[in-house]
Amino acid sequence: MNNSYLVVLTLLFSGLMFSQKPVKSKEFAHTFSIVAMDPETGEMAVGVQSHWFSVGTSVPWGKSGVGVVATQSFVNKAYGYEGLQLMEQGLSAKDALKQLKEEDEGAAYRQVAMLSKDGSIAAFTGENCVEAALHLVENHYSIQANMMEDDNVVFAMRKAYEENDTLALAERVVAAMKAAQESGGDIRGKQSSALIVVGKDVPDQPWEDKKIDLRVEDHKTPVQELSRLLNSHRAYELMEKGDVAMENKDADAALRAYDAAEQLLPNNNEIKFWKAVALVNSGQIKQSVPIFERLFRNDKRWQRLLERLPDSDLITIDQSALDYLLNL
Repeated sequence: MNNSYLVVLTLLFSGLMFSQKPVKSKEFAHTFSIVAMDPETGEMAVGVQSHWFSVGTSVPWGKSGVGVVATQSFVNKAYGYEGLQLMEQGLSAKDALKQLKEEDEGAAYRQVAMLSKDGSIAAFTGENCVEAALHLVENHYSIQANMMEDDNVVFAMRKAYEENDTLALAERVVAAMKAAQESGGDIRGKQSSALIVVGKDVPDQPWEDKKIDLRVEDHKTPVQELSRLLNSHRAYELMEKGDVAMENKDADAALRAYDAAEQLLPNNNEIKFWKAVALVNSGQIKQSVPIFERLFRNDKRWQRLLERLPDSDLITIDQSALDYLLNL
């Protein structure tokens, strides 16, 4: 093989690579996603799954009091970052998307959906997106997918989202994602998923911006894992309420919160421990004994932790009762 032939092959290969990856694209996040708003609470969400590592770092974008964006196919993150900026400045989702498309040389390769806090929605699927590729803009939500097994994926998502209207927004979005995967999903398979939820109002503190921010970076069944994480998130929301009640010396409220958390995660020892502490603080030491016994039998570190709590004013108990518990 002579040098001139090698040069020709190199140029051809480079041209193919360039044609496959348009400008401003770093991720090949071919995927299915949904952007949605709960009209009653004003919460907005993005749910996404892809056969691409860590899809949550590129496709879903959101900001409380502003809106949400899903930017996929050959990802241009400007649609997420700048799209939120434009909507924050007062542009509708339609106008923000129109402006960004006009500025994007690779628009034909993009698939994007935007939803603003005012309820406006806009989406497009570039003509060079890999089939099956289409989007559905509905009332308060938009579904988009590319490189799917077939067109049925988006319609399965729509059906599941509509049928699960009694669920909270996050759970409803995950239900739609499960239906997409069951319908065939990404033709390449599955690898990662993500879910974000933001509020209708700008939060008092910037770190309170996202109400839910969950990612599954690399997993055999990412949507199912995302569903599991969402259940854990709900349990730990209750745990946080219990912790606040503990700080406020409201043992009964803490016990109710920890008990509700345990219903969601019945095998979680952290929850069991703090439930037992709340029982002690509410004067129900006898009821805490079997819980502490099981915990201490399996791991003595819980016993050592209990011993430290009086110094932090997290347990209200006299020394003799504490000694009894520590010797279980």
